[in-house]
Amino acid sequence: MKYEIQDRAQEYGLDFFRVIFEVLDYHEINEIAAYSGFPQRYPHWSFGMQYEEVSKSYAYGLSKIYEMVINNDPCYAYLLKCNNLIDQKLVMAHVFAHCDFFKNNLYFSHTNRKMMDEMANHATRIQRYADRYGTQAVEAFMDCCLSLENLIDPHATFMKRRDSEESGNRGWVWAPGSGHEHGSFACGGEGKSSCTSTGCSSVSGSCSGGQAKEGTQGADLFADDEDAERVLPRRLHSKGYMDRYINPPDFLRARAEELKAKRREKKRFPETPDGDVLLFLIESAPLKNWQRDILSILREEAYYFLPQAQTKIMNEGWATYWHSRIMTEKILKDAEVVDYADHHSGTLGSSRVRLNPYKLGLELFRDIEDRWNKGRFGKEYEECDDLRVRETWDRNAGLGREKIFEVRRLYNDLTFIDTFLTEDFCRKQRLFVYAKEEENKAWVIQSREFSQIKRILLDSLTHMGHPIIRVMDGNFENRGELLLHHHHEGRDLKWDFSRDTLVNLQRLWKRPVHVETQKEEKKVLLTYDGDEHREKSLD
Repeated sequence: MKYEIQDRAQEYGLDFFRVIFEVLDYHEINEIAAYSGFPQRYPHWSFGMQYEEVSKSYAYGLSKIYEMVINNDPCYAYLLKCNNLIDQKLVMAHVFAHCDFFKNNLYFSHTNRKMMDEMANHATRIQRYADRYGTQAVEAFMDCCLSLENLIDPHATFMKRRDSEESGNRGWVWAPGSGHEHGSFACGGEGKSSCTSTGCSSVSGSCSGGQAKEGTQGADLFADDEDAERVLPRRLHSKGYMDRYINPPDFLRARAEELKAKRREKKRFPETPDGDVLLFLIESAPLKNWQRDILSILREEAYYFLPQAQTKIMNEGWATYWHSRIMTEKILKDAEVVDYADHHSGTLGSSRVRLNPYKLGLELFRDIEDRWNKGRFGKEYEECDDLRVRETWDRNAGLGREKIFEVRRLYNDLTFIDTFLTEDFCRKQRLFVYAKEEENKAWVIQSREFSQIKRILLDSLTHMGHPIIRVMDGNFENRGELLLHHHHEGRDLKWDFSRDTLVNLQRLWKRPVHVETQKEEKKVLLTYDGDEHREKSLD
């Protein structure tokens, strides 16, 4: 059965790592689920809490785990022993599509493909620290770190973290005692130059004592008192009598100030705002070696799980799309259709409290395939105002299959929704925004406007719904204090969460910690110094 479904999936063009299926009873699968799908994790009380939650949820009939699949090479998938045969077939088809997504999606390209082994190594290392330094000390430190595990940069894996200074922004740095010559570009050919009070000329010869003294006084305009260096901006080559027009002194002064400001910024710690707060703490916080190693382990695991949070809608939609195609076109027998329809409809059922990622992802992939098959894209279609023409538009482009494979490869949930969620799709799927009335205390439909629906979806997906926090200064006000900045996007921080987070950050930094944010549209600075919380207005 496994090999038949695998062959059918490959016939459709799915490409995946080797898949290993393991059949578990519900006690075993609950244990695996508590460990986020891995058979071994580091020792921590939170996994016991997770186990209680999933096992009681299953026992009370609130949820049921049909399958789990791990992004690994080979991929490991777990099946529930008590599932009937049709459920196992559906789950296998679903798993093969997930594995295809793991292997080919851009956002999974940087993940560790041997994470099954790496998780076991992490567990061993942390257990050794617990044996050596005590379980209570290690767990207390991990509690602190786990509350900060979302303070990572989602874009870090795709960018060069520390860029070197661009050559176009460099000026000439002239230290005292190094002479006055600063290159043939500014002074003329063959290195023969002389300095005047207005700058450098291309007249051959050497500087007299008076000229050198006068030139030095002119250069003092650009002296840097902080480090006793002179910062000279680049000068264009010119004749002596034209120099004050081609290299105006006012412009040179302004450029020198700009260069000095940039050099002062480079001396900040960190040099630029850093969104990877965990990495900054690993490199700069006064931690012991075992603490630094544990924090590195938790950061590595946070980045491993990050793409799954970034692609939840796409990943589940892709898997649901292909299990429905494989089952209905290749695998199902006549006697299995009703059971399959019952299970499939349960997967796509809507909830009163949240959007179903399976449903939204599936319908968007189907819509993309249909639009690109009929040629409903491009300038001509977008500019068509006749609704009757748009509804019957069909250019027989036949590009749907190719397009959905391209989307699977290049997009995440945020770009997926931003690019392919259309007004026609929202109308067809009857999407709306709901809210609670203050007077009647009842949930009502607030709006069916496309712009509002899309904005709320994008807001919830931006940075996975977490606040954007960056490290601004590790030596705030020259006192070794940590300054963070909250990039405010219209929603205030949860004050109880932010206070607890500051407490845990202070435990790692060992000095007062501050965060700049907004509260009720006013800029404030929240501080925790180890004893008390303070709030200071910045307006």
